[in-house]
Order: sequence, then C-alpha cells, then structure tokens
Amino acid sequence: MAVRELTEVQRRIASAVRRAGRQPSDVTLVAVSKGRSDSEVQRLYDSGHSLFAENRAEALASRLGGPLPVDITWHFVGSVQRRKVKVIASSVELLHSMDRPRLEGAWAQLPDPPPVLLQVNIAAEPQKHGYPPAEVLEAAQRLVDLGVPVRGLMILPPAPGVAEDSRSWFTELASIGATLRARHPGAVELSMGMSDDFEVAIECGATMIRLGRAIFGTGEPDIGARRVED
Repeated sequence: MAVRELTEVQRRIASAVRRAGRQPSDVTLVAVSKGRSDSEVQRLYDSGHSLFAENRAEALASRLGGPLPVDITWHFVGSVQRRKVKVIASSVELLHSMDRPRLEGAWAQLPDPPPVLLQVNIAAEPQKHGYPPAEVLEAAQRLVDLGVPVRGLMILPPAPGVAEDSRSWFTELASIGATLRARHPGAVELSMGMSDDFEVAIECGATMIRLGRAIFGTGEPDIGARRVED
C-alpha cells in the first residue's frame, strides 16, 4: 500500500540528505497523484502527508469537488492550457510548469497569481516544453515585472537509464538557479528528481522532488514523452 512505500521513500530521502550534508527540512516531497483514486490520496493524507500535485486541470477540479479534505495543499505540474489558467490558479499554491511567454501573460492577468517555477528544457528536447537555459533570466524578469512571484526552477531531464544519468542535468540546473537567486533572492526552489533519480537530485541541491510511482506503485502513464512527473 502507498503508506508503506511512503515510509520507504522518506527513509531514502533522509539517507540522501545525510550524504549531501543537508537538513531534512531542505527537501519537500510532492506526491504526484495523477491517475490515482481519491481513496489512495486519502490514505496518504491520513498517514500525515498533505502535499499533492496533479498534471491535468480536469483531474485537479475533480479532486477539489470530491470527498478529500479541504486542507490538502495542491501543486500543478503539467503543461497549462491558457483557457484552463483560472481553474488551475484558483486551486494551487504553486505552479511548477511556467513554460512559455504566452502563458506568462495569461497568468499575470489573474488578480492574485500564485507563485511559479520556470520549467527549463535543459536538454533542448523538442517534445518537451520549457525555456532554454539562456532565456531563464529574461523570463524571470518579465514575470517579476508583471507581478508574478518567481520561486525557482523545474526540469524534466531525459529519462535516465540509471539514476546517475541525471546528475549532469541536475548540476546544470543548480548552477542556473544560483544565478537566478543572485538577481531574485526569493527564487530558492529547485524542483527536480522523480522516482528513478530523486536521491541524485537531492545530492545536487533539489528542494522539491516529485514522486508518483515510488509512492503509489506502477500504473499506466498518461503523459507520454513530456514526462512532467512519473
């Protein structure tokens, strides 16, 4: 059951944190509940975990209109259609996937836009959304000028054969993040690391890890090549 898997994930997080000389409070676990039942989410909530994420606006709306506790904190980790901006923004505390200039304007038009992370297409993969690394600082400044809080960066690196395959991408994002923080001190978050590589991500400075399969077990993927989370 998911609660047992969550306990094992927490153990692995603690070990990675110790190896990196960091504190447990430095890393936030986001449980990605895409495709999972409300009862699975409820069991995790009952065990003490209250931060979840969805990747589709319709699924998020369904969660909020259902029987789940109202004090669950929701993030959004999928690609955002501009016509769904209001639905998503009214429901989440953080958007992980600000990924293009056209979305910037739509998000900024909200009365009180939630904070965002800039999605970086770190490997220039054509099937994935996100800003090229060279455009991150410019995009962050545009958002700040528009009144949108920028909290950091997110990446979807190429799917690793082994966890170590992701290390260079995580290290690169951490470097970009340090440059971003020098200009925008509030941009402290690095959302990187999923079920196959989250321990390496922690060693490289991740502040948020997005785990689905490691907690909930295997299931049919519903994102495909864009792989926002797993």
